[in-house]
Amino acid sequence: MIDFTTLDYLQSGNERQKRAYEVLIKHKVFEKLKPYSPVLAGTIPIGIDIESSDLDIICEVDLRFEEDFLDDIMFSRLIPAYAEVKVENVTIDGEKSIVINFMLEEFPIEIFGQNKPVLAQNAYQHMMAEYRILKEKGEDFKYKIIELKKQGIKTEPAFGLLMDLKNPYKDLLKF
Repeated sequence: MIDFTTLDYLQSGNERQKRAYEVLIKHKVFEKLKPYSPVLAGTIPIGIDIESSDLDIICEVDLRFEEDFLDDIMFSRLIPAYAEVKVENVTIDGEKSIVINFMLEEFPIEIFGQNKPVLAQNAYQHMMAEYRILKEKGEDFKYKIIELKKQGIKTEPAFGLLMDLKNPYKDLLKF
């Protein structure tokens, strides 16, 4: 079983995972986000990414102190001075959340913060369920997911289509 709470596994992954590791280490992304317990989630860690996939970094953020979080990110020089930055406040399943998007070298980065431990966040829970399903169903299933993603279908709905899940966002949490 891979320990997704560190970045070490990326070093022995596919070429994109190795490159993601290089960029994240070079820019000290996880070091700068350490107070927020960052974890890389999404498709790149489990090898079902496509060319346009971003690096999803989930964090535990007390949104009562959102300005402090944003200041930490800006003052740490985590985001390059030339980068276009988009900050959104969203509510997902009743949870206030913050989403910060920018480019870091060739990777789109999405930092996602909620006032909940990262291992309890849906992004992590979905990734772990997807990882277990991919291990169980094998390479053919994995390539079918990637093909659906290339057609513009998001990850959870792709799993839903192949597994006949009525509500993939909720149903995946059962795995």
